[in-house]
Amino acid sequence: MDVLFEAYVTNLGKYNEGELVGEYLKFPTTTEEVQALFKRIGVDGVRYEEFFLTDFESDIDDLTDYMGEYENIDELNHLACLISELDEGDLEKFKAVLFSGEFSGGVKDLINLTQNLDCYELYPGIDSEEELGRMYLQEFEAIQIPEHLVDYIDYEAYGRDARINEGGSFCPGGYVINNNGSFVEHYSGLDDIPDEHRVFSLPKLSIREQMAAYQEVSDKAAAQRGKPAPEPGREER
Repeated sequence: MDVLFEAYVTNLGKYNEGELVGEYLKFPTTTEEVQALFKRIGVDGVRYEEFFLTDFESDIDDLTDYMGEYENIDELNHLACLISELDEGDLEKFKAVLFSGEFSGGVKDLINLTQNLDCYELYPGIDSEEELGRMYLQEFEAIQIPEHLVDYIDYEAYGRDARINEGGSFCPGGYVINNNGSFVEHYSGLDDIPDEHRVFSLPKLSIREQMAAYQEVSDKAAAQRGKPAPEPGREER
């Protein structure tokens, strides 16, 4: 499955201690990849439990502008899975809507956008007001033009008026407009994420790893109090 975007997952506890420890997580992802990354950056549920996202990267222009530092890992993965399921035409339409600047919101809204692309029309290859005017007048026959007047029409002016009136935008994929279809909120929150898209999980530590982690936490707490920590299995007197 192609990588759609990446998020830099940072150990929050280490960050608060003045150390930047983190790695990029590629989406879509799996539970195993999430657990392995958390283990590598020290977020194991014992030594450190919290994380945040300090950077995003994607080849889809403007996509990461709608993502913040405390996004939910499962929600991001759900979004990535939905985008990966789009056919080529809908993916280009999705990119065009983002580029147009009309869309605003967060990850929840991006998820709903993937399921409401029928509310938009994308006309590939139309990248100027003159081409837009020619498309409407010659291909769509918005008005009947006598053949002897075809070369005397100001297509650019007609296209400009059409773009302004319908609120359309030119983008790398063509010309995109909102067709005023009914935008339905299919996704309302985390409870709507299907099980197969849920990937968040802290690492599964072995008994030895757990003991070492708890000992490290105990040592750190003792050092802060200014006295040595008791050895595992022995009471402090």
